[in-house]
Amino acid sequence: MPKRFPSLSGYGLGWSTRQRITVMASGLAVLLVFAAVVALLTGRSTADGSQAAAPSSGPSSSTSASPGPTASAGGGSVAKPPQLADPVAFAKAAAATLWSYDTRTTSRDQQLAGMQAWLTAETKYADWSSIAAQVPDPVLWSRMADQDQYATATVAEAHYPSAFKQALADDPSAITEAYIYAVTVTGKQQIAWKKGGAGAEDRSLTLAVQCRPNANCSLVSIAPRVVP
Repeated sequence: MPKRFPSLSGYGLGWSTRQRITVMASGLAVLLVFAAVVALLTGRSTADGSQAAAPSSGPSSSTSASPGPTASAGGGSVAKPPQLADPVAFAKAAAATLWSYDTRTTSRDQQLAGMQAWLTAETKYADWSSIAAQVPDPVLWSRMADQDQYATATVAEAHYPSAFKQALADDPSAITEAYIYAVTVTGKQQIAWKKGGAGAEDRSLTLAVQCRPNANCSLVSIAPRVVP
């Protein structure tokens, strides 16, 4: 049985000290509320692991939530970032893309290049390492490709974490320096491989999304743990 595409939470990496200071402070201590939110996002749980498990022999029970946007793994490339100005809608699309892949038509380098297109162009905020860490190492990707493994994803729900909403309520102007929003997304990933192999797993993650006024949203980072 082939190994499945690793869980996002398992491959999440902590941010570097420089990245934390930049995103949290964004110009010294001006945005204290924003700093608290990012600190919440970047706080690593001691229980975080990095092992990938094999998929179940059959799909799990379906979720009762209404399905949201779906990203197809076919076509030979990663889905392009949509032109959206809504953080929640963009986070849904980003999560669906992160949970989708097709080793039959897309190389590991192509997967990485496609995901990089979603990253913010503002390098002082961009945390590429947390996004690149979602892609398996070359050896595992090759083994997955040997099994023609691919996955599609359906997003069920997305929302601002309660701590983020409270921070904005306490100081609405705190967001205006970097316009970075925290969004938690839940959904389901369907995995398949040759000879009829298939499985499904529930997925959830918290994204940091940048949506400046009069501009399309972009992806900043993937938090190492899910923030409710």
